[in-house]
Amino acid sequence: MTSGIGFTDVIDIFLVAFVVYKVLGFIRESRAEQLVRGLLILLVATFLSGILHLYTLNWILKGTLALGAIALVIVFQPELRRGLEQMGRGKLMNGRLKHINKSEVKDITGAFVEAIENMSTKRVGALIVIERDTSLIDICETGTRIDAEISAELIGNIFYEGAPLHDGALIVREGRLHSAGCVLPLTENMQLPTELGTRHRAGIGITERSDALALIVSEETGIISIARNGKLQRYLDSKAVEKAILDVFLGTDGSTVIPKMKKAFEKSEGDDDDAEK
Repeated sequence: MTSGIGFTDVIDIFLVAFVVYKVLGFIRESRAEQLVRGLLILLVATFLSGILHLYTLNWILKGTLALGAIALVIVFQPELRRGLEQMGRGKLMNGRLKHINKSEVKDITGAFVEAIENMSTKRVGALIVIERDTSLIDICETGTRIDAEISAELIGNIFYEGAPLHDGALIVREGRLHSAGCVLPLTENMQLPTELGTRHRAGIGITERSDALALIVSEETGIISIARNGKLQRYLDSKAVEKAILDVFLGTDGSTVIPKMKKAFEKSEGDDDDAEK
């Protein structure tokens, strides 16, 4: 007797396959990959010890696997937290930024790019974190609240060597410079290049625990870097910085945002000229 596969069975198989695919992708993108390999080795060893009648070894391995669930929760805690946060965030646009119009986005982006270029040229170290969906209010409380409009001059003054708030992170929240001199959590990734200092590790660390974007300028070399989703991109230019910031405030890929923004600005300027005439 055979039973046909119904529509709900197809949906069930598709959903299971999708979940397995996302879990495997998550494992590959984190340090969990090595831990999963170790777990698979234990499973194979347990299976072989049972076939070969190695009773003592099999008993020990079974006892180890019985505690495996608790051990996995403890060992994978950073990865599980990050995965659940990403699941909760999804790809929705941050509601805190929706009220910012295109004209303001243009001014904000220009201010960031100008400040980053100046600090890179002068080799002034900087760490700027732009909040997105995940609230960074707890991070803001570790620094000094400034609540100021975004400007290249103010950003430069904050990170000027010797300034009271230069040794810390600048948090951008709701389209404003919210707090400076903030302390960020360092990344737990031990495979990073040794030349990366605390500033870079802090930038990566905050993006491991949130969906924020971190802009980093090296004090030693002036190299511009961007951290997001726990990954670091280095040796960037002003165009790459512009695309990344536009992506934050407009919620789309920077490479497609810039042409659209340009057309919108040109149209807006054209309308203003017509109104003056």
